[in-house]
Amino acid sequence: MSRKAVDIIVFDVRGITIIADYMVLVSGTSDRHVRAIADGVQYDIKEKGTLPLSKDGACEAGWIVLDYADTIIHVFHVKEREYYDLEHLYKEAKVILTNQSMAERELNKPVKQGRA
Repeated sequence: MSRKAVDIIVFDVRGITIIADYMVLVSGTSDRHVRAIADGVQYDIKEKGTLPLSKDGACEAGWIVLDYADTIIHVFHVKEREYYDLEHLYKEAKVILTNQSMAERELNKPVKQGRA
């Protein structure tokens, strides 16, 4: 996730809903941050040749949704994320990635040796 999104969580929602296989929730700390995260996600995924099927919401509303068919990405302002509480809605889903697991992956990456 680009643009320093906070509180990242990825749910495997297969078997819980038919609308997607994965649900991604991320937060931004301001309207501008929410927009930057959503723009960054779209840019990064577009670089791999994929465009969203749809995009809804606005940073001023505190919530942008990007629909990539099997993956739906919700970019929230912190206040709206607390209000809508999608974590509760998907409490039965398997959590497959969080900020903490991403940080652990970074710590466990082998250190590349520089050329002498």
